Amino acid sequence: MLITPGKLLAKIDKPEDLRNLDQTALPQVCAELRQFIVDNVSVYGGHFGASLGVVELTVALHYVFNTPDDQLVWDVGHQAYGHKILTGRRDNFHTNRFYKGLSGFPKRKESPYDAFGVGHSSTSISAALGMAVASQLQNNPKRHHIAVIGDGAMTAGLAFEGMNHAGSTEADLLIILNDNCMSIDPNVGALREYLTDITTSPTYNKVKDEVWNLLGKMSNFGKSAQDIVSKIETGLKASLLKQSNLFESLHLRYFGPIDGHDIDHLVSVMNDLKDIPGPKLLHCLTVKGKGYGPAEKDQTKWHAPGLFDKVTGEIKKKVYDTPQPPKYQDVFGHTLVELAEVNEKIVGVTPAMPSGSSMNIMMKAIPDRAFDVGIAEQHAVTFSAGMATQGQVVFCNIYSTFMQRAYDQVIHDVCIQELPVIFCLDRAGFAGADGPTHHGAYDLAFMRCVPNMIVSSPMNEQELRNLMFTAQSGTIQEGKQAFTIRYPRGEGVMPNWKTPLEPIEIGKGRKIRDGREVAILTIGPIGNYAVTACNLLENEHIQPAHYDMRFVKPLDEAMLHEIFQRYDKVLTVEDGCLMGGFGSAVLEFMTDHGYVARVKRLGIPDAIIEHGEQIDLHRECGFDPQGIANAVRELIYTERAVTA
Repeated sequence: MLITPGKLLAKIDKPEDLRNLDQTALPQVCAELRQFIVDNVSVYGGHFGASLGVVELTVALHYVFNTPDDQLVWDVGHQAYGHKILTGRRDNFHTNRFYKGLSGFPKRKESPYDAFGVGHSSTSISAALGMAVASQLQNNPKRHHIAVIGDGAMTAGLAFEGMNHAGSTEADLLIILNDNCMSIDPNVGALREYLTDITTSPTYNKVKDEVWNLLGKMSNFGKSAQDIVSKIETGLKASLLKQSNLFESLHLRYFGPIDGHDIDHLVSVMNDLKDIPGPKLLHCLTVKGKGYGPAEKDQTKWHAPGLFDKVTGEIKKKVYDTPQPPKYQDVFGHTLVELAEVNEKIVGVTPAMPSGSSMNIMMKAIPDRAFDVGIAEQHAVTFSAGMATQGQVVFCNIYSTFMQRAYDQVIHDVCIQELPVIFCLDRAGFAGADGPTHHGAYDLAFMRCVPNMIVSSPMNEQELRNLMFTAQSGTIQEGKQAFTIRYPRGEGVMPNWKTPLEPIEIGKGRKIRDGREVAILTIGPIGNYAVTACNLLENEHIQPAHYDMRFVKPLDEAMLHEIFQRYDKVLTVEDGCLMGGFGSAVLEFMTDHGYVARVKRLGIPDAIIEHGEQIDLHRECGFDPQGIANAVRELIYTERAVTA
């Protein structure tokens, strides 16, 4: 089902077509673009509210600036659907986030209009500043550079680092602060309160509008007039807000706040800002989900709602005849509360993902012991370390892909200091339609190489609960080692998941089934594929053994000695990178102990794997059930052929 665009939108194949329209046509373009997004996402799924909130900003930016020569960087990328539609991808937009289709985020390989690839937050200012400085070095002073960043992404340290540097340069950089008080969940912290103070000061806003009008009238009279207005403007900001302006103190010219849904005013303001040199920030007030009532009312729910009826607003859910397994994140959330109700030392920490990680369950049940620290993974880890020094039992829940941003803190602030922080890494392995920026491919490798670190992965919901129970126990907390538990996005395999909590011996795996000729070693939920593969092979009278190792560090050495003494053909399977991961650990053990065996490793290869459904990506990499079965056949039949 292809979505038919509106009359004007159908004629916009590139931003130049948009710029050829009269400005009076822009409100209709905005209406058609918003409807096109609603129509597509309701049928095909994807992120929703963020792009609806920046429709007018998107149209204004491409109307005023000469993209792609003027370089536009979208922070995170959830908000870039309108941008994609206006830049030559309208007719393919229905493939957005599907396997082999358009990426859900800006991507340099996909279009020259995607100046910088994004997925993680808070990178836009640094990237656009780098582009602006490069343009200076290349003597290209007419090129403009724009970073569009949400107020949620502004809380990350990288955004402040970029602004701090930008203020010391003369680079032509325009930062657009898209202020809607939301990331995925409502924003938290002092910056949110500061921006609220600015946006709700009636005196400042009234006088600010008068100064803005004056600036517009005087800007044609040269630099001296702009300097005069700048001084007046700076003084007004400081006195009327009764505090210094954060952005001005970083030497960024501050303009706003303005209505981010007034297309005519946006165009007028951006045209004025084109003529003002140096780094500057335009503060725009927007509504996430703008123009679609249900999305405006429940912005978290409609961040990425799945398929829905655009008329009624009903989100479509699959109906099952039998109970279904829960999501791993929900097992984490409910189990954390269960443990915290018994162990009053337990606290939970998440960087801006309370609903995505299900930390919101504890935030509702025990609010004084659960913390959303904003988009600040580095702070989340060191904050957790600080609490751990005082004897708190800290569950720090971070998506695997976002833990990459806090790796130094894991080493420097946790492991070197022998602090028993518990890291629960959600979305480990392939993240699905979010693609390579969100895949949790590397945590097994980068966590297992750090001293004072236990690294584990449960095969099912029961093991997740038991690992959490084990990690918070007194013995482990006194052991001076951090404890990583990684699990994937999506549903588990146990409808009846709420099993009694039992301790697991650290570094102890379990044998799933005995067998002949080949031993399959798995880590984590991908082991369920091996169970299916073994059942397939049994029909061919092939009976591989299967071991769920549970721990990558420490490895179950007793079990590995047994395996290499009994089997000369070993298959390792992991949903992480092959380089340095679980399979590498098994090979290291084999070499260190003088065993000789034929070992085949399945996992994520040394390549960037694109987006798609998890099973499609597993199949592409050869560790879906059929891929595991094929690898076993290859080990057996190749050996038999050589012997014959």
